[in-house]
Amino acid sequence: MKLLELEQIDFSYEKKEVLRKVSACFERGKMYVILGKSGSGKTTLLSLLGGMDGPKSGKILLDGTEINKKNMDDYRAKRVSVIFQNYNLVDYLTAAENVELLAGKGGRGILRKLGLTEEEITRNVLELSGGQQQRVAIGRALASERDILLADEPTGNLDGKTALEIAEIMKRMAHEYKKCVIVVTHSLEVAEYADVVFELKQARLNDRYEKSQR
Repeated sequence: MKLLELEQIDFSYEKKEVLRKVSACFERGKMYVILGKSGSGKTTLLSLLGGMDGPKSGKILLDGTEINKKNMDDYRAKRVSVIFQNYNLVDYLTAAENVELLAGKGGRGILRKLGLTEEEITRNVLELSGGQQQRVAIGRALASERDILLADEPTGNLDGKTALEIAEIMKRMAHEYKKCVIVVTHSLEVAEYADVVFELKQARLNDRYEKSQR
């Protein structure tokens, strides 16, 4: 069942066309990857999906209802969570405290499921590796209980092995937790973990492939 839809979205900066007649549908329980080179408009598209900006024309629909200025704040607060490349953690808190801001005492259990040890969970986040910090950021997104999770180049700062571990976690978030997970990236390796892959090129969003859940 469709959760989030783009209908004929156009977007431009001044005279530069960034998105042209972009349409796509996103469902719960699937991981989507939007591939594109640097400057292709991936982050712009993510900001539209996250309600951080609005299209010049076209519609964004949630459960069949258009997202507009009247319901944008509610959408951002209750339905969508964003995972950033630079983690965006509260740097004076521990891993557990970052997640417990949203999950209460359940934060530690979430972090254990994401592969952190008890010792790592109690560390200040600045004492953790990049991969561990990204797990904390993912844990915080899971704790929010929002059904749409957007990730902006979530593996861009990580080594190859850790990047694939994070991609596997993203897939689990979709399949096990029934989230709609949308990742923008330039990584073909991360795209291998997706159920549906799009490519953003020359302002157009094209289907590359869809596969059965693994």
